[in-house]
Amino acid sequence: MSDDTIFTEMTIGDFLEMQARNDPDRDFIVFPDRDLRFSYKVFNERVDNLAKGLIEIGIDRGDHLGIWSRNVPDWLTYFFAAAKLGAVPVTINTYYKSHELEYVVRQSDMKGLALVDGYKGGNYSYLDILYEIAPEIRETSAFTRRVRTDKFPRLQSIIYMGPEKHRGMYSTNELISLGAHTPDDKLRANMKAIDNRDMVNMQYTSGTTGFPKGVMLTHRNILNNGYYIGERQALTAADRVCLPVPLFHCFGITLGIMAIFTHGATAVILEQFDPLDALSAVEKEKATALYGVPTMFISEMNHPLFDKFDLSSLRTGIMAGSNCPVDVMERAMTLMNMREITITYGLTECSPAITMTSVNDSIEMKTSTIGKKMPHCDVKLINPETNEEVGIGEQGEICCRGYNVMKGYYKMPEETARTIDSDGFCHSGDLGTVDADGYYRVTGRLKDMIIRGGENVYPRELEEFFYKMPGVKDVQVVGAPDEVFGEAVAAFVILHPDADVTPEDVQDFARAKIAPYKVPQYVWMIDEYPLTASGKVQKYILREMAQERIEAMKQEGAAT
Repeated sequence: MSDDTIFTEMTIGDFLEMQARNDPDRDFIVFPDRDLRFSYKVFNERVDNLAKGLIEIGIDRGDHLGIWSRNVPDWLTYFFAAAKLGAVPVTINTYYKSHELEYVVRQSDMKGLALVDGYKGGNYSYLDILYEIAPEIRETSAFTRRVRTDKFPRLQSIIYMGPEKHRGMYSTNELISLGAHTPDDKLRANMKAIDNRDMVNMQYTSGTTGFPKGVMLTHRNILNNGYYIGERQALTAADRVCLPVPLFHCFGITLGIMAIFTHGATAVILEQFDPLDALSAVEKEKATALYGVPTMFISEMNHPLFDKFDLSSLRTGIMAGSNCPVDVMERAMTLMNMREITITYGLTECSPAITMTSVNDSIEMKTSTIGKKMPHCDVKLINPETNEEVGIGEQGEICCRGYNVMKGYYKMPEETARTIDSDGFCHSGDLGTVDADGYYRVTGRLKDMIIRGGENVYPRELEEFFYKMPGVKDVQVVGAPDEVFGEAVAAFVILHPDADVTPEDVQDFARAKIAPYKVPQYVWMIDEYPLTASGKVQKYILREMAQERIEAMKQEGAAT
């Protein structure tokens, strides 16, 4: 590994200014559904004004700014503005509800929160959730707009990203206007003080300990990782990449925006995924690349109007987020003209890409491996019990060291030490093999993580949540096979004596407070768990039980 040849040591703010100078009139961001487009120059100017506006209301270098929003046009304006002034965007999952939001706002030491109305089709309002966890916000002074709440002593400002005005909240247009009438001196001073190893993004990943962890990513992490991801796709300034994936996730911000941005290409963004909108965007903007998790590609190719769209402009893209079925990859390569489609493997803690296939790989390698390690990274496979490196073709835990490894988990030194060892290797918790040509394959999982349609779900987090439910004595959560999402969440519940709780009650309890993708699809009440001699729950047996019960349910359905 050689740091002296890494792509760039610039910060994201400086890199944006360079791109705005070099190719000012090229489209950077396009929203085809509203025919809105920002050139690199116009976007950079908008970012500067918002950054100055944020500074004026007290968001400064080192402060944490939450962004809780769908992929609306100004999501990226806030991200880049925070990056330029030296603040840290805390990107919040759009599916979060009160239980998760309360934890993230407090644990991240959030000073400001920018949000929209809610999630389309999600049947819940972000504003209502915010007022639920901090009702005092409703009483914020319309004059000072300084938030005061006992629960979140560091939270000072709420910014509403939509056109409506809400008591005590700033608006995007107001901040941009304020910044336009503010001198550049403070922003320029902040930019000079930023180091590319400073944190530029905090993303929360569900925790094995039951608590989500704030992954601290730097300018150096995501800017360089994005560049090498773009290189594996052979991106150039002529490429137009369609992004129907969420920006709060590494898939959207690093694999997507940073790969596009570092190559001077164009991002064609959807506010949220819809197969018809994605197909329409590709045709309308002549997109050359398309991103998505396997379920997205499946829904696009299975759409009844699929054949009506001209997808001949496509050549590449990324399918990632969960296991990529071979037949789905092959169909995308033929039916969607994505002959150069790629697969990326990684985790948020590694910015996220650890390995990736390339446009020149054979069909066999594209469909059966996760590619080769990324440039300037060390990847090794170790025996989880001895920590000794295994040989070619032998199974071991995938570990990565390099520029892409996070600074750590925010305010969780013990968790950080468990994930990043003394030699600087980040332990993925995934098992894999590597062949003589350097191609990696994922073969299993050390940790109990469930991957449902590209979203990571940690059973321990859910178990801790359900322990708070009246009537529940114990709960064990496992992954169950699912034809659509790859895996489904299944819960085995032991109740207190005389408790009157149904599986539907368990699901309703979850729906009210946690993200929909975490709500168990299956809930079964049982009397006891399979245990080892030492009393440890044998989760692998529970997974087998879940699979057997689901198969039985299918057979019963077929019989009737």
